[in-house]
Amino acid sequence: MHKEAAVLNSVISKNNPVLFEFLSKKGQEIFFPKSGLMAQTQEALKTKINATVGMATEKDGSPMRLKSIASNINLDAEDVFPYSSCYGSLQLRERWKELIFEKNPSIKSNISLPVVTSALTHGLNIFAYLFLNEGDEILTADRFWGNYRLILEHGFLGNIKTYNFFKDNGFDVDSLEKELISSKAKKKIVLLNFPNNPTGYSPTTKDALRIKDVLLNLAKKGEKIVVVCDDAYFGLRYKDDVYSESMFSLLCNLHENIFCVKIDGATKEDYVWGLRVGFITYGGKNINKETYDALEDKTAGVVRGTVSNVSRLSQSLVLKGLMSKDYAKEKKEKFGILKERHDKLCDVLTDSKYEEYFSPLPFNSGYFMCLQLKKGDSEGVRKKLLEKYNTGVIALPGNIIRIAYSSVSVEKIEELIGNIYAVCSKSN
Repeated sequence: MHKEAAVLNSVISKNNPVLFEFLSKKGQEIFFPKSGLMAQTQEALKTKINATVGMATEKDGSPMRLKSIASNINLDAEDVFPYSSCYGSLQLRERWKELIFEKNPSIKSNISLPVVTSALTHGLNIFAYLFLNEGDEILTADRFWGNYRLILEHGFLGNIKTYNFFKDNGFDVDSLEKELISSKAKKKIVLLNFPNNPTGYSPTTKDALRIKDVLLNLAKKGEKIVVVCDDAYFGLRYKDDVYSESMFSLLCNLHENIFCVKIDGATKEDYVWGLRVGFITYGGKNINKETYDALEDKTAGVVRGTVSNVSRLSQSLVLKGLMSKDYAKEKKEKFGILKERHDKLCDVLTDSKYEEYFSPLPFNSGYFMCLQLKKGDSEGVRKKLLEKYNTGVIALPGNIIRIAYSSVSVEKIEELIGNIYAVCSKSN
């Protein structure tokens, strides 16, 4: 093991032995290389002649750039062209941490400083690198984003186990509890994704508190639990009874045997999908700054060893938005548009004529909703919608159609559902 990894491991194991146990073999071995090339580059930052950085500069020392590219960007060259830190922009990290507290006011404990990731997929890869060994079980809902399999099973050889997501038009907390209790895993990993992709469902406040109690009771019995909060669609809550904060807020200071990983980003929250800016943040009871710093170093080591660093241009653009005086107003306007689409869909689906052919799974948040077909098969319906009605939807296993109403104007929602009805009714 590299000596720098050993130093980080010593810090973590001394301050929080349970957290050290949670780390995967790769997680224990990774480090951010502060000695060698990195240290020499840092020491030379303020020198008159700096020949350390693998970057080209103009005569005045500014980043070398092509006018054909630079002329299209209304930002200072220093905010666009140089490499970013492997940790991400410090100003952006600090601002995102402020926003986590603003959006989740029940968080009263300290949490780590977020490390910038290349959006949510990269954040999940970092989590898996640090905490998932081959064969480890990951418990998640039976309605989950297909990319989980690609990342967690095919990429890191984990084993996804599922619990029943819905019961009586709500979240099936009992199924989650049953699967956790029956699991023989020494380290239990729970992946919570709210609002859920593909269903567009988040638990009510009552159910969120029940989830917390289930995990707390297990932790009190000595079970060791890592909770991953995939908060890709955080904040898009359309009904008053939906829990308004991330589950991270309920769990990050709950018990010494519970450690939380929050993966989120500007991607969906701030409508910048192609900029690929996300964050990974950690929270646990009685974890001090020295331990968080060590964990951030390991995280930055994973970033350096995978994508090197996240686009400085993307980070600068997101930061400009987050610091804008119009940010909150603009967010409210876009939220209103999505909520209007959600509400219209709810209204259209009250028509009893649809009941014979399909019914909606519960949905109250996010970008999506699902229809459970009662007749026909989802792939056949999808193809006929394309061929005869110029309409695209996603077919999922179990005769389910996923609708991304986030990308459908409110004026077209009734036509969309009408087209699905036409295909289903003519096929039977």
